[in-house]
Amino acid sequence: NYQKKKQRTPNMEILTAAVLVLFLILGFILIFSFSTKALKPQTESSTRLKSYPLIGSILSFKKNRHRLLQWYTDLLRLSPSQTITVELLLNRRTIVTANPKNVEHILKTNFCNFPKGKPFTDLLGDLLGGGIFNSDGELWSSQRKLASHEFTMRSLREFTFEILREEVETRLVPVLSSAAAECDGGRTVDFQEILKRFAFDVVCKVSLGWDPDCLDLTRPVPVLVEAFDVAAAISARRATEPVYAVWKLKRLLNVGSERKLREAIKTVHMSVSEIIRAKKKSLKINGNVSDKLDLLSRFLAAGHDEESVRDSVISFIMAGRDTTSAAMTWLFWLLSENPTMEKKILEEVTNKGPIGLGVEDLREMSYMKACLCEAMRLYPPVAWDSKHAANDDVLPDGTHVKKGDKVTYFPYGMGRMENVWGQDWDEFKPNRWFEEELNYGTKPVLKSVSSFKFPVFQAGPRVCIGKEMAFMQMKYVVGSVLSRFEIITVCKNRPVFVPLLTAHMAGGLKVKIKRRESISDVPI
Repeated sequence: NYQKKKQRTPNMEILTAAVLVLFLILGFILIFSFSTKALKPQTESSTRLKSYPLIGSILSFKKNRHRLLQWYTDLLRLSPSQTITVELLLNRRTIVTANPKNVEHILKTNFCNFPKGKPFTDLLGDLLGGGIFNSDGELWSSQRKLASHEFTMRSLREFTFEILREEVETRLVPVLSSAAAECDGGRTVDFQEILKRFAFDVVCKVSLGWDPDCLDLTRPVPVLVEAFDVAAAISARRATEPVYAVWKLKRLLNVGSERKLREAIKTVHMSVSEIIRAKKKSLKINGNVSDKLDLLSRFLAAGHDEESVRDSVISFIMAGRDTTSAAMTWLFWLLSENPTMEKKILEEVTNKGPIGLGVEDLREMSYMKACLCEAMRLYPPVAWDSKHAANDDVLPDGTHVKKGDKVTYFPYGMGRMENVWGQDWDEFKPNRWFEEELNYGTKPVLKSVSSFKFPVFQAGPRVCIGKEMAFMQMKYVVGSVLSRFEIITVCKNRPVFVPLLTAHMAGGLKVKIKRRESISDVPI
């Protein structure tokens, strides 16, 4: 029987592929054999999102695929409820919302009805497996409890800070000093790339106890870094396919981008598994694990098997590698456009004295935090996030949700809603995060802003457990860099925001680095 099953499997795969191809051909015939003039929209609401019989909104989706962020934002602004519904050929219905009350309902009030769901976990499952950021139910809950416990441990916070301090002082600062020495010769550097390399070093040291040394610019980037980049980019593009069956068919046939993805994931899994085996060997030789402070050692000490540990640490690397670097990249650009804010940050940093920034100093830097929050409001590291309805539901704004619907909350669009942030939503205004308008001599008090209005770290039971560590890292880096260097942007055009699994700046942030003599160097 087993042999017969093995013989039937290839035939079943060929039959499945043929059926998928047939559906795709029929679908595209339906789409492209009619012009938009010949088709009559089934409905056209105040959002101006046209939906046709059978094919839904796929014509509009295809037309706007290259600018989904702006398209969704425009539609949400026109919607009285800041919610839209998108129906696509052969795809689940998608509900997109920028309404804070809906976000609270999805992420907290009715949390159990909005898991990530199999359609979402399928997108990232090949890469992340059953890791904490790609799982639901008991699998997610058990990982969350373990991770939450570790992240509340003082020993992990102190370990992370020491890694951060060492990476800044012995690698980041020397790299920027070298660039500053060559500034007069016209040398420019991609600051986004430097920050990405820095973040990857830090997250690997904290998660794996392994040092990739990415900031050594004389060496090629480690294969693990390149494989992560490829795997993350292609996995993210799966979600933008107008017809999901396309990427599934490509994966089945192992062709095109899916073939590249499979190779990249193999490299990631093999590299991380090698590190895990080496760590297990080291722990076995050294015996006591109490002095091993990285997350990998902690997870192994808890008795988890190699595959679940691999999935967990890959999830943490994926979450931490580009999110902080993306936020800092956009902040440095925004500060170059707003020198008054840069000077205020410098004053806050220099008031802490010449000894160097400590953990308590970082906690007290409220203006720095306001600037970071404002940068992430405009340019969130994760532009959107989706759940799938387990059962029928009704959102607070009256939107009916059907079982199986994809429900997406949209931080990028939320940061651009006038009824959420006011008429000046498009301005970089850190002062909006304080109780009162700041004046010199007054002690700033940060507002308590709802995480459902500003969900860049998620909210509810799935709120980011690394949030405070992320702020610590970003404050330390921004303060250490600005107190030593002037970051002078070269390109005068407005950068382009590119959303993948984590967003980035198209083409990088090209800058010149100059040593700072004093705060007075900042032009006002």
